[in-house]
Amino acid sequence: MTNILFVCHGNICRSPMAEYVMKDLVRKAGLVSKYHIESAATSTEELGSGVYPPVRRLLENAGIPCSRHCARQVNRGDYKRYDLIIGMDSYNIHNLHRMLGGDPEGKISLLLDHLPGSEGLDIADPWYTRDFRLTWQQVGDACKSLLEEIEKKM
Repeated sequence: MTNILFVCHGNICRSPMAEYVMKDLVRKAGLVSKYHIESAATSTEELGSGVYPPVRRLLENAGIPCSRHCARQVNRGDYKRYDLIIGMDSYNIHNLHRMLGGDPEGKISLLLDHLPGSEGLDIADPWYTRDFRLTWQQVGDACKSLLEEIEKKM
C-alpha cells in the first residue's frame, strides 16, 4: 500500500483538494486497495475546520464528496506513516523539514514536482489569490501525473 499525505498551510483549501481529487482518481482507476490518502496542515490556525466552502463547491460539482474532512496538523509520527509527504508550496516544504526533523528518506516533495514542466513551482494558494479554478487545474493535473508516476514504479 502506498500512503500519501498532502500538506498545505491550513488544511482547508489546497491539501484537502489534492486529497479528495487523488482519492477520486484512485477510485476511478480501481486502485483503492493500493492507496491510503490523507491531508494535513503545517499551522494550527484551522484545526477542526472542514473544507473551505469554495473548494467544497468545486469538489461537489465534480461529484467528489468531502464532507467528513476535519483539518489537522502534521506531526513527527507522520514521517513514519507515509511514503510520500507532498507540500503545496515551498513554504510548506520548509515547515515540513523543520516539523518532521528533516527528510532522511526523501519522502517530501512539492506537488508540482510530479508534473513534468512544472517542477519547483508552487500550487497557487486560493486563500490569497481567490483563483480557485487555477488551483483546481494545477491540483488535478499534478495528481493525475503523480498517480501515473507511482503506478509506473509498481
